[in-house]
Amino acid sequence: MNAHPTATASTAELEHYINGKRIAGTSGRTAPVYHPASGAIDMQVPLATAAEVGQAVQAALAAFPAWADTSALRRARIMFRYKELLEQHRDELAALITRQHGKILSDAQGEVTRGIEVVEFACGITSHLKGDHSDAVGGGIDNWNLRQPLGVVAGVTPFNFPVMVPMWMFPVALACGNTFVLKPSERDPAPSVRLAELLAEAGLPAGVFNVIHGDKVAVDALIEHPDVSALSFVGSTPIAEYIHNEASRHGKRVQALGGAKNHLVVMPDADLEQVVDALVGAAYGSAGERCMAISVAVAVGDIGDELVPLLRERAKTLSIGDGMRSGVEMGPLVTAAHRDKVAGYIEAGAAEGAQLVVDGREHSVMRGEGFFIGATLFDHVTPAMKIYREEIFGPVLAVVRVPDLKSAVELINRHEFGNGAACFTSDGATARAFGRQVHAGMVGINVPIPVPMAWHSFGGWKRSLFGDHHAYGDEGVRFYTRYKSIMQRWPDSIGKGAEFTMPVAK
Repeated sequence: MNAHPTATASTAELEHYINGKRIAGTSGRTAPVYHPASGAIDMQVPLATAAEVGQAVQAALAAFPAWADTSALRRARIMFRYKELLEQHRDELAALITRQHGKILSDAQGEVTRGIEVVEFACGITSHLKGDHSDAVGGGIDNWNLRQPLGVVAGVTPFNFPVMVPMWMFPVALACGNTFVLKPSERDPAPSVRLAELLAEAGLPAGVFNVIHGDKVAVDALIEHPDVSALSFVGSTPIAEYIHNEASRHGKRVQALGGAKNHLVVMPDADLEQVVDALVGAAYGSAGERCMAISVAVAVGDIGDELVPLLRERAKTLSIGDGMRSGVEMGPLVTAAHRDKVAGYIEAGAAEGAQLVVDGREHSVMRGEGFFIGATLFDHVTPAMKIYREEIFGPVLAVVRVPDLKSAVELINRHEFGNGAACFTSDGATARAFGRQVHAGMVGINVPIPVPMAWHSFGGWKRSLFGDHHAYGDEGVRFYTRYKSIMQRWPDSIGKGAEFTMPVAK
């Protein structure tokens, strides 16, 4: 495998974005950000101290009162201008993603588009913040409710979607009247700063949105800071559980989305051509670095005998290379360390007795530059194997064989993760039974990656989600606001004398 590159003193250093301007890091600690397709170091990212995190939080805290008092309509208008700017700069943002993450350019463009859709949802915040009103509930009293912002909220986001996942959070949070501190992944942080600059260009006041770079030191500082009211996280399950537990202990509202092991059930009546297309795209797209990637194909009955040879041919002929090149279907993994981790899972699967149909470690791309690994396919995988139990987050597809739909659903429901699940079938009764019985937060019927649209909400079940709220959509509005009920009456309707009984509607 390729040697791990080393940093050079001449590498440019990214900056934090605090109170409306770029600010150089002062900690003296940095981490390299790579160009995964070449293996070269793209830039250095500063790793913030707790004091630098505090500076970002104080900027957000100072900006909160005026921003919270800004009408929802004016906040929505800024979101409208932001949406227009994002559309104008879509290709620029996509190129930033490909440069530091490695996914192919068309995939990166799709990521930006899905993020813009959440901004579109936030543009309608005036409707989403409308409360309910009940006239004359009794004794001259009217009752209504409203939702108010929390204050300073923070987001900690993963490397695999450096534009889309932050935009699952901050457009809704800002539209609801909160101020925001974003801690993006240190592996591909440049897009976040560009998102901040475009927000300022759209008219967002200084301090309302801030970007602080860092590692665990920065995350813990956000968790422990008394002026951070809520924290959103997307990433691996161990970190999601840690953040949920620690932030909850510090009295914060927490939304922590964790790992996944998404299954796609292939019924004997499914269209195999459609199934193969779906599995190849969902398992190997973005080199498997998606929380909604399909990593397990569940072959029902004898369908596996037809399915596996078709998958083998597609996996072996997948076009792998620099994501900026036309015709490439799969790019590199994000770092050399992550590529080596995925290679370790392939070795473990073979050692445990799974049939290694296509070994990505043998692909010619492994002999070149960059953090590449070929598409990998296992057959006859069992639930006891490590490659089945754990999230690999790489281009590795495992085929598990079961006798019937009941066994397929039981297999999925026994797994600790419940992010997404899919079923390919031509039978309506099968589809209905699967959708109702499977224990997953997002379900696709002949849809391999059922990521909800912006006006719905994203989130899993079981150990794929810690906290009470899913991301974006109406669930996002609820997460980023406090519910308040108001009862009101006027002096001429108030009777004489104290009342000592429980008030009831009259």
